[in-house]
Amino acid sequence: MEESGQGLAEYALILAFVFLAVLTALGALGNSLRESFIRTTELFD
Repeated sequence: MEESGQGLAEYALILAFVFLAVLTALGALGNSLRESFIRTTELFD
């Protein structure tokens, strides 16, 4: 019984780390895309 609970806890930790990694990557990508969009729109001004 304890082993299945331990496996579930490890699975939850892995999911939490993956979630944080995805959020970090999306945040960095979002900032990069926003800056590229701003630079592109400035070309047309």
